[in-house]
Amino acid sequence: MIGYLEGKLLKREADRVLLLVNHVGYEVMLPTIVMKSLPQNQIDDCISLYIFYQQTERQPKPVLIGFNLEIEKEFFQYFISVEDIGPLKAVKALEIPVREIATAIESGEITKLTRLKGIGRRTAQKIIATLQGKMGKFALIQPEEYRELPPDGDFAAQVLEVMVKQLGHKAADAKQMVARALKRNEAITSAEELFDEVYRGEKLGE
Repeated sequence: MIGYLEGKLLKREADRVLLLVNHVGYEVMLPTIVMKSLPQNQIDDCISLYIFYQQTERQPKPVLIGFNLEIEKEFFQYFISVEDIGPLKAVKALEIPVREIATAIESGEITKLTRLKGIGRRTAQKIIATLQGKMGKFALIQPEEYRELPPDGDFAAQVLEVMVKQLGHKAADAKQMVARALKRNEAITSAEELFDEVYRGEKLGE
């Protein structure tokens, strides 16, 4: 299964690119949010994408869907777990940053979700019913990606690593956010609980 591709951009279309990797051309579909992030990439530039690979009995032809960040791919896998949302529909729906969609889900903002392409009110309700309470981590994604490494350690260090390497926070900012979350709730015992508390604090401005 293909999980990551890095190669030369051969062709761009409205919703996909052709990527040359080791003399093989891969056609990769891109959600709008990913395509918008590549305006400076011209033909022959090198790009890298995390890949969601889809192939089923009903759809034997493999479909590759690309993302800039692994965390975006993870969100996509949650998103398509919602009834009536398949990979192709989800690709068209991701027109705004994952952070904004995740925040809308956590906040129960049906109106904002219905602005996504192909998402009606009933589907928006299903999205909230299925995913609300699971989106805190994704709502913390920042627009830029940083590569500073956090210290090793327990689940708090794991959260720091994800926030810095995958969600795009500066290491110093991430440490402060985690410290504040642990101070607010000393009963936290897992990474998921810590993500939720960090998100709650940021939402409330604490």
